[in-house]
Amino acid sequence: MAVSVLEPHSFTWIFAVTLMFAFLDAYAIGANDVANSFATSVGSRSLKLWQAVIIAIFTEFGGAIALGGSTTGTIKDGIINLGLFDKRQDLLMAAFMSALIGSSSWVMFATRFGWPVSTTHSIVGAIIGVGISGFGSNAVNWQWDGKGVSQIVASWLIAPTVAGILAVIIYLLTREFVFKARDSLRAGIYAIPFYFTVTTFIVVFFITSKNGRGTLKFDVKKPGDPVKVTQGDLPTVLAITGGVSAGVLLFCLLFAVPYFVRRLVHEEKLRWYHLFYVWFVPKQPKDENIQVWLKKTFTPQVLDKELTEVEAAVDVKEITADAKTESVAVAAPAPAAAVEQTVEQRAAGQKLQTDVSFSQVVTTIKTSVASTYDLATKGLFMDVASVQSSSAKNSHEAAVLYDNKTEFLFSFLQVMTASFASFSHGSNDVANAIGPLAAVYAIWSDGQVGKNAPVQTWMLAYGGAAIDLGLALYGWHVMINLGNNLTYHSPSRGFCMELGAALSVLTASFLALPVSTTQCIVGATIGVGLCNGTLKAINWRMVGWSMFSWILTLPVAGILAGLIYALLTRGPNFVSPPYTPYNATAPAF
Repeated sequence: MAVSVLEPHSFTWIFAVTLMFAFLDAYAIGANDVANSFATSVGSRSLKLWQAVIIAIFTEFGGAIALGGSTTGTIKDGIINLGLFDKRQDLLMAAFMSALIGSSSWVMFATRFGWPVSTTHSIVGAIIGVGISGFGSNAVNWQWDGKGVSQIVASWLIAPTVAGILAVIIYLLTREFVFKARDSLRAGIYAIPFYFTVTTFIVVFFITSKNGRGTLKFDVKKPGDPVKVTQGDLPTVLAITGGVSAGVLLFCLLFAVPYFVRRLVHEEKLRWYHLFYVWFVPKQPKDENIQVWLKKTFTPQVLDKELTEVEAAVDVKEITADAKTESVAVAAPAPAAAVEQTVEQRAAGQKLQTDVSFSQVVTTIKTSVASTYDLATKGLFMDVASVQSSSAKNSHEAAVLYDNKTEFLFSFLQVMTASFASFSHGSNDVANAIGPLAAVYAIWSDGQVGKNAPVQTWMLAYGGAAIDLGLALYGWHVMINLGNNLTYHSPSRGFCMELGAALSVLTASFLALPVSTTQCIVGATIGVGLCNGTLKAINWRMVGWSMFSWILTLPVAGILAGLIYALLTRGPNFVSPPYTPYNATAPAF
């Protein structure tokens, strides 16, 4: 069927509204999805939130530009047939606008309560709602084939299970060969080159193979079927990956191992940047506070118990001293002359009161601006890991703790895996907000859109800025839950969680299986938490709320988008007459 071309620059208001809600959707993606990528790093205190934001600025943009490509599918995952709109491109504009409104509204609502939802499933649910609203249930692909709804429902179980299994395998190996070794610190130091090399190999392989969108492909039609491999440029990919990994291994052996020996074994006062020229740094004085600093960073709950009695004793002394001071303090009575006022003094007081009133207005404005700024940046400098519910504290107490010096080694690895997770997210999920915007822009500027819409550079910058703002200003809601309230996080646990989740997303990308980064990190977190050997190590209330929000995502986003689309396309308007023309001569009832 030939596409009926719309007159260019028609329905500018739809393009403008789409522009606004694309920003809101990208903002919500940053506050929810990107927050998921960094939640474990921030929760384990390997990174501060403002540091995660700085890293995300580069990784999200880098992922979108390096692997996002120049085009994006206009209908996410082919969930409905684009040909249904061939005769009405204006309705397609309204459909994308409605989908963004429904998706962004739901994700923002879920983020407000700290629910880690899938933004991918949210936009898919919104597209499903629009399809049903416009053409009925037959317009939606409900089957497994062709990335239908059945795959999405199955991913609610597949994604967290696979990620959890991989994370558990990585963590159990780490616990057995590093933390349970006779000298866990030295075992960890000499294991670091291996971990860095393996992680680098995965990251570089992911980038050079273009996340399954290059010539190297793995194809499987349905679960249980054999995997078909298209080698493509596999030799080039392996050559680049092997070369970079070998370079990282050499760097770790020559610089990282000596640095950690001096910093942790000999306890010298070295800074992080000394890692890059450790051979030229003279011997430094011993860091007398390293043990307290490590406890404060990675196991503050232990340090709090140790300091409770001391702080309580200090508080009692201060209260006693304050009480004695107050008991002897007597306010001197004001002299009679100070109470009396003449008429002239009262007049001067009224003028002073006017000046004070103006000063109060200025002070009120300044206070309002400062309060608004503090509210907007509330989470940017928040210690997310310190915010705990009562159920989360119980799960933390049930966790098995290991040597803090050994844990410190994994904080460097965790930053690397968190950056990788953010990079992969930028390559995959930024299109959730930019895809519909690109389609609406193509229709508005050219009058039609094909199966793929060209993505302008300004769109990537627009979406990237919104994502970074969402993470910086609103991401703390999700980070509190995933980074702290689900289970206890340490750098080694966080590293295994992130690597397990990243491997799941990478494998699924090649096999074209529908998994969510959010669900992968939740599954990995639960899996590693269970390795403590008790169910009490998991905050099951938080798990229940997370799964509840996953189930709600498709129907809620779909209903919102479908209702908005129905109101726009079937409601009363000034252009077309009602379906039944009004007859003035008809008898009244």
